[in-house]
Amino acid sequence: MMRIKDCMKRNVVSIPAAASISQAAGIFANCHVGVLPVVDDLGKPIGIIRLGDLLSLELPDFVKLIADVDFVHNFGAVETTRPEAEELSRPVSTLMQPVSTVEEESGLLHAYALMLQHSVSDIPVVNNNGGLVGIVSRVDIGAAILSAWPAGRKTP
Repeated sequence: MMRIKDCMKRNVVSIPAAASISQAAGIFANCHVGVLPVVDDLGKPIGIIRLGDLLSLELPDFVKLIADVDFVHNFGAVETTRPEAEELSRPVSTLMQPVSTVEEESGLLHAYALMLQHSVSDIPVVNNNGGLVGIVSRVDIGAAILSAWPAGRKTP
């Protein structure tokens, strides 16, 4: 049976809770990641920042009130606005969301079910001590499951 540790990414970028939102934005921009686990001093996940959490700081409030934005091809002057320096200097702990994790010894379907249950595409992977050791995506799990399917098997 395949375990999460067999298909997870081990090179995980994380951020401490005291780091600023601006520092998180730099990591997203430079590392091209979609999620950023927030860790405590022991390297244990305590929250998560998603790319959408940061982008929502720039998205105009009126977008939430519009049912269909297909007719708006650009937001004009709003496209060039940026969050205020004060907002960007806040710690990521003020923006982070609760984190769901999966243990590295977990089965693939268990992790996939957790992702579906929590409506997430990526989930941090922890060891027995709760320390961050990887991150796994729906694509990682799906590819691992499908690679185990027999090739060319005919259905009755």
